[in-house]
Amino acid sequence: MVSAVKRAVGVMLAMIVCLGLLAPPATAARVNGYEIDAASSLQVVVNKHRQLNPGSYVPSRLVKIQGVPLHAEAADAFKKFARAAKSEGVTVVPVSGYRSYSQQSSLYDSYVRQYGQEKADMLAARPGYSEHQTGLAMDVGNPGGTCALQACFANTPVGKWAAEYGPDYGFIIRYPDGAQSITGYTYEPWHLRYVGTELAQKIDDGDPATTDPTLEEYFGLEDAPDYL
Repeated sequence: MVSAVKRAVGVMLAMIVCLGLLAPPATAARVNGYEIDAASSLQVVVNKHRQLNPGSYVPSRLVKIQGVPLHAEAADAFKKFARAAKSEGVTVVPVSGYRSYSQQSSLYDSYVRQYGQEKADMLAARPGYSEHQTGLAMDVGNPGGTCALQACFANTPVGKWAAEYGPDYGFIIRYPDGAQSITGYTYEPWHLRYVGTELAQKIDDGDPATTDPTLEEYFGLEDAPDYL
């Protein structure tokens, strides 16, 4: 009798799902073996077409590196990255890491007031669309501020170190040269994104003369030059 009731209930639930009255459980999207949708994923892809989910996301544990907060796992990797650079005479200065939704909103609004919305959208993400909110992005600099937030940063000691050795510690240059039509942002050689060593090394082709694929290209996502 119990078995018959269970079977009847199962049939009824299946009919409800088929009729669209009850949605089946959502499954996390995985591309190339990586979860790219959930804000808490180390490989989450955030761009002008892909808002953080949830938009109010805050990393469960943040660690400060010289006063700059970063996702705990990314912070551990960054410490190793910076120590290795230091051993070769290169001092990496952390500039900006995790920013909350409200902090990003204030930054974006200040850019809009200063440059207008069109240019602001090329320089800073709108709140809810920023990698910095994941705690996985770190802007870095040189002692003394040489070429800070400029394309010439790529030719400074820290810029060269980040491009060559960042993947060994799980970091990629998220917004590479010539990829604005894909990422929506101008070249930012100072903006490092932690994705984990495995993925970073898959993306890095080992040839400094060529440009590595963006996350959008690696995961086969649509270009995101502008907000939808």
